Amino acid sequence: MIGFDHWIRTVSLIAQTDPGVNVDVGTTNGLFGGAISAFLTTLVVGAIMVAIFPAYTERLMGEVLEDPVNSFVYGLFSLVALIVLTIALVITIIGIAVAIPLILVASLVWAIGAAIAYLAIAERLVGRGDGWLKPLLVASAINGVLALTGVGWILSVCIGAAGFGAMLRKYLE
Repeated sequence: MIGFDHWIRTVSLIAQTDPGVNVDVGTTNGLFGGAISAFLTTLVVGAIMVAIFPAYTERLMGEVLEDPVNSFVYGLFSLVALIVLTIALVITIIGIAVAIPLILVASLVWAIGAAIAYLAIAERLVGRGDGWLKPLLVASAINGVLALTGVGWILSVCIGAAGFGAMLRKYLE
């Protein structure tokens, strides 16, 4: 029969044993790193769009706010089509040379569309009476907080799809 002292020694040995796995989770990994990345991406892309293409940005923000459902549907449909097309290109092996630039361009268009959608939401919340700084910071904060929650990615994808769809709608109609 195993005594109580033997059980205590066994548990303490198991607790002290080094499993050989050393995972260092810093601020650049996980939810916190994703939140920082989402915040900075929205801030930088939004600032570039506002500085270089202010009229285009305002027009797309209006489209996202005017018809968010159609923008979302176009964005979601386009995202699914891009995923299917990319998988088909990668399967053909030769298509990898086309799939890589396609993914890069689609990621850039997605980032721009998402930033515009977040700016539209932020402008609706805080207005733009004293310039673009406040809406840029609020839009970035919304994206960062959604990324930080862990389950906010679902809403974040919906918002990004609405912006993505608003950008692609004129080409798909």
